[in-house]
Amino acid sequence: MTLPGHDQSSYRLRLEWGPTGAEAVPADYAVVVDVLSFTTTLNVAVERGIEVFPFRWRDSRAAEHAVRHGATLAVGRFEALSRGDARHVSLSPASLSEVEGVQRLVLPSPNGSSIAFALAASGAQVVGACLRNAGAVARWLAPKVSDGASVVVVPAGERWYDDTLRPAVEDLWGAGAVLAALDAEAEAGASPEARMAMAAWEAALLPLDLLQCASGRELAEAGFVADVEIAAQHDASEVVPVLVGESFRDATELDPPTPRLRRI
Repeated sequence: MTLPGHDQSSYRLRLEWGPTGAEAVPADYAVVVDVLSFTTTLNVAVERGIEVFPFRWRDSRAAEHAVRHGATLAVGRFEALSRGDARHVSLSPASLSEVEGVQRLVLPSPNGSSIAFALAASGAQVVGACLRNAGAVARWLAPKVSDGASVVVVPAGERWYDDTLRPAVEDLWGAGAVLAALDAEAEAGASPEARMAMAAWEAALLPLDLLQCASGRELAEAGFVADVEIAAQHDASEVVPVLVGESFRDATELDPPTPRLRRI
């Protein structure tokens, strides 16, 4: 539901947090950012030529979805750790950077996947972005913005134990990296929310800040420091994952349909 005063419709570059924010701020193109989880793992997987099927739930439905698409099912990082099986494909960029023989992957993520599906249902073209491909995403979007399209960047954030949104600074940095590069490439007005993210990105010190922020410390202390280091590789990738149908694939290998410009 779009709320009066919250849709940022007077700006072509927009930003709002999480699934509720994504619904409140529609746009022609929607960029999901989940730096220390979904979108960095997505970027690494698509970079390796894997077709990624995002999925909202981490239960038996995910396994059924994987069977339906002839895909491998990724498990959560901590689930893979508890199994003690290093061969298990998980929601971990480091695990995906070494995997062999996987062509299709179901990637369950209650944050990033849920947001991607909600945005796709709104009619937006959905893109997955992180620090690794921020510049590539901006370059892909720039001609579309120059032609009049609107873009909302959606930092996914994390969830507190009571399931409320925890704005995560790493997702703000990722959103800011995309917006700053896009603002430099295309002549378009940015909302105050978008400019705030750009300012946060300019103030970030990588990789140190990513390792020392709350989410980074949590992963490092659990043994996933390699995931944080991969996520901190700014502009290391030229891959632009776009959601076409039920799966993400690289935009350079596709000619995704251009959404009807709704001037919203």
